[in-house]
Amino acid sequence: MDLQDQLKNLFPDHTPEESTETSESNSKKLWLQDDPIICKYEKRKGKPITILEGYTGATEDFKALAKTLKTKLSVGGSFKDDKIIIQGDYRNQIMEMLKVMGFNVKRVGG
Repeated sequence: MDLQDQLKNLFPDHTPEESTETSESNSKKLWLQDDPIICKYEKRKGKPITILEGYTGATEDFKALAKTLKTKLSVGGSFKDDKIIIQGDYRNQIMEMLKVMGFNVKRVGG
């Protein structure tokens, strides 16, 4: 007798619920913080980039957030030194996406 059979014997009226969690539902469970995420614009070697910094949660959550943003914007970028670097000037779109996710965002510069 395995554990499932024993539980069925103990609780015959109970119907187990199926857990259908996907990677998308896990990415929506990011840790939200009180301090705003800083969204700023810079030019490096003449090319525009958007930098996000100030996240105080787990590094894995910030990496998942970086991947989500890069996928939705269809652009390149990286995660270095607790900063998300997105290629191009996408401050408005990124700020809207983060607000929808529940983050506080502060725009810095320009």
